[in-house]
Amino acid sequence: MFFRLSDEQQEIRDLVRRFAQNEIAPQAERWDEENHFPREIFKPLAEMGLTGLLVPEELGGSQLSRLAGALIYEEIGKADMSTAVWLSVHNMVTGLINKFGDEEQRLRWVPGMTGGDLLGAFCLSEAHAGSDAANVRATAIRDGDDYILNGTKFWVTSAGVADIYAVMARTSDAGGHGISTFIVEKDTPGFSIGKRERKMGLHASPTGELIFEQCRVPAKNRLGEEGDGLKIALSSLDGGRINIGAISTGVAQAAFEVATRYAGERSAFGQPIGAFEGIQFMLADMAMKIEAGRLLVYEAAFKMDEGEPAASMHAAMAKCFASDIAMQVTTDAVQVLGGAGYVRDWPVERYMRDVKVAQIFEGTNQIQRLVIARALLGELAAGK
Repeated sequence: MFFRLSDEQQEIRDLVRRFAQNEIAPQAERWDEENHFPREIFKPLAEMGLTGLLVPEELGGSQLSRLAGALIYEEIGKADMSTAVWLSVHNMVTGLINKFGDEEQRLRWVPGMTGGDLLGAFCLSEAHAGSDAANVRATAIRDGDDYILNGTKFWVTSAGVADIYAVMARTSDAGGHGISTFIVEKDTPGFSIGKRERKMGLHASPTGELIFEQCRVPAKNRLGEEGDGLKIALSSLDGGRINIGAISTGVAQAAFEVATRYAGERSAFGQPIGAFEGIQFMLADMAMKIEAGRLLVYEAAFKMDEGEPAASMHAAMAKCFASDIAMQVTTDAVQVLGGAGYVRDWPVERYMRDVKVAQIFEGTNQIQRLVIARALLGELAAGK
């Protein structure tokens, strides 16, 4: 394996880094304080080709590799995790429509999504269907040329600010095979936004409840065939897990840089606190963990690009490890800063609050460990 990024990959990373540090990072604290969703940054992201990462150029996309995507999400996550998360979800939905939609659906929605006019949201989770994705209870009953949707979705990223919603609803009682996917536009009668969650972090990325009450959706808005919904939803999870691993790495890197700078500037007992071994060891451990997480994310992205069978397991490893180390690194960054780290004058407390959710969404890290273990046991069984 070569551990050097190509010239093109480095150029993409550096371009996004400059944009993220100049246009996103200086605003992140204000967005967090004001619970402000920065819709104003959506169009500039589109102009850079970052809103259609999995979409061909003829539909306005960039069609970049998963590894290039990981570089992008790491840099945006370093600037502001909230922005990186809603951008990842948007690209997930854009990719789903491009992959599973028919020509009419792709032409209808994808150019607006890649152009920064239509923001997408992914709607799978319910009160009883999070890790247990097959337990979806929202229903979609066929009625002539339409479906009638009823039910509620929870924890939806970009709820209330998105323009189109990829909604998984039950069309039959056939368990995981009885779920279908529908594109629901924001102004559809019978569709409303419920409670907006008050969260520990990610204040600039709204999360909320969707309510469907006799919501009539045209059958032409169904992606794929009836019963394909869970397959469609799960198809995006490996890529989403790599994205979250990359974002987590970016947040950890940001926290580490603040802690390192502070350790060189803050003095105690007549010398910089970075001169004390206790601080040095913490910083060394932080650096090692970040580098290990980064390499695991890059390897998972590379394996997905190559279509390797073990890519799903490595995506789970990358998400689980990178988010776990990000939680550790951001917590240690707060510790290095001491009292300064606990107040909002410094960003490390925001990094810690934001990154906690990375251990939870796209499948909890307990679920990731199940995915990994089952893949390993399957390999052992096949070798007998």
